[in-house]
Amino acid sequence: MKLTVVGCSGSFPSAESACSSYLVEADGFRLLLDMGNGALGELQRHCGLYDLDAIFLSHLHADHCIDMCAYFVARYYRHDGGRCAPLPVYGPEGTEHRLTTAYGDTPSASSMSEVFDFHTVKPSTFEIGPFTVHTERVAHPVEAYAIRVEHDGRSLVYSGDTGVSPALEELARDADLFLCEAAFTHGKESIPDLHLNGREAGETAARAGARRLVLTHIPPWTDPQINLADARAVYDGPVELAAPGTTYEL
Repeated sequence: MKLTVVGCSGSFPSAESACSSYLVEADGFRLLLDMGNGALGELQRHCGLYDLDAIFLSHLHADHCIDMCAYFVARYYRHDGGRCAPLPVYGPEGTEHRLTTAYGDTPSASSMSEVFDFHTVKPSTFEIGPFTVHTERVAHPVEAYAIRVEHDGRSLVYSGDTGVSPALEELARDADLFLCEAAFTHGKESIPDLHLNGREAGETAARAGARRLVLTHIPPWTDPQINLADARAVYDGPVELAAPGTTYEL
């Protein structure tokens, strides 16, 4: 598998990064995890507009899904080659309604489903192209899912947005790469079931036995170096900060 960080800023785009979006590729198949603010523009640095094969939306907060509205425009109104065939989109219950409401002026109530083939995510194991994926509900104010993507004996786990979660820890068990949110600062913010801080991300990775930790979804108002140091204090494996354009071969 190849993982490319398209965007990694939390809550809103920073001057350096779009919001959450991660491209996973294997055997010529392209799966996008989330499409937050600014992600569609950045995605085109790494992939053609019409080259995605599936999209997974961890939850329906704007910083993880709002550029799906812009992507709807690109697919619905495409003139060169005609309208695109429906693209599989996996998301929580109500994803189609959320995107239609966010767009606000689709030609009809069913227009989103003319270019996106919506699938409702629940805790389960299923196939997306060449990938075996496992999804688990995590701790966030809205319905939110973490995902484990496996291919050819290798594994990638993406936390989505979550507070401390036993389900996430189990999902990340022995993962080759754990892409984990770290939005809060240890000792500063403490709101249960919302976000992790760097220390909690490191503790989760350590307990899960993950082989590599990449911290992501750090908002512009949070000092990423503090979160990095906090994670390293409790996790002995390699840990780094996600950065736009960075790629990982698994």
